[in-house]
Amino acid sequence: MDIRIGSHIIGPSHPTYFIADVAANHDGDLERAKLLIRLAKEAGADAAKFQNFRAPKIVSDYGFTHMDGQVSHQASWKKSVFQVYKEASIPFEWTQLLKEECDRVGIDYFSAPYDFEAIDMLDPYVQMYKAGSGEIDWIEALERMAGKGKPFFVATGASTIGEVQRAVHAILKINPQLVLMQCNTNYTASPDNYDHLHLNVLKTYAVMFPEVILGLSDHTHALAPVLGAVTLGARVIERHFTDSNQREGPDHKFAMNPENWARMVEETRLLERALGSGDKFVAANEEQTAVIQRRCLRAARDIQAGETLTREMIDVLRPASPGAIKPHEIPAVIGAKALHDLPAGKELRWVDLGG
Repeated sequence: MDIRIGSHIIGPSHPTYFIADVAANHDGDLERAKLLIRLAKEAGADAAKFQNFRAPKIVSDYGFTHMDGQVSHQASWKKSVFQVYKEASIPFEWTQLLKEECDRVGIDYFSAPYDFEAIDMLDPYVQMYKAGSGEIDWIEALERMAGKGKPFFVATGASTIGEVQRAVHAILKINPQLVLMQCNTNYTASPDNYDHLHLNVLKTYAVMFPEVILGLSDHTHALAPVLGAVTLGARVIERHFTDSNQREGPDHKFAMNPENWARMVEETRLLERALGSGDKFVAANEEQTAVIQRRCLRAARDIQAGETLTREMIDVLRPASPGAIKPHEIPAVIGAKALHDLPAGKELRWVDLGG
């Protein structure tokens, strides 16, 4: 099925929908958040996405301070996990202002909520919802978002196929407008991460869940994963967005800057054009080369009227003159009689031959 979001239609036969995830790259500054909205629009994004979380509602300070040190991408953070989340959170009061800025520049606004209050708060402002990978087994939260009756994007990083299946089945009972996104949740920007993207999971999702739209939520920099995902059927691409990868903050290092984002969109649009149709036919721009590169049957020597054609009297040469006998028809030509004189090199036509 296709999904409509504002002026966009998302589906297998429609252009890829690009989501610029601003996430924490606003750095706690509303005006900076608005700037990133404008830059995302200029770079070709279709949507600017934010994340509505509040530290006490998403992380346990006790839990992280009692871990044996910080791990993964959090190991490089200079502050506690709780403090980083607190500083990266977006006040609910920003929501209407961010929505108004998106409307002003002509880009879709939405956000990924991380608690029930945020889910309900966003409802008047968003046309769709997004669940981050960490919510894959919080079924009651998925059901609450799906229950809003809007398109629902669900990332599936760091999960098993059984967990994905359980989430998809729970959502589809409530809401058929599901975009299922393959994802890898390593946010270190390490070159090794390309070994763990597993884009072929999209083929598995296509078989297991034919009723959903496929997508990719990616945290690498190269174009190859995006182009590969689109080739495999993804029609939604989400990547983090920043104006500079040199800024301090949890999301800047693995985000895309405007220049690379614009190139990603441009290359994807070329790919979409190149993918074209699944039918095999002579394309409009190769109709002439189908004549000059293909061959037809031609007289290998002067042939007199009444002669019986043998294989030695037939050449197979370019060009394939329109209406001439084609090479695969040689067996039917051998043994036929020439109805009139044929000069050497002349194309053979059925009107020139008799039984």
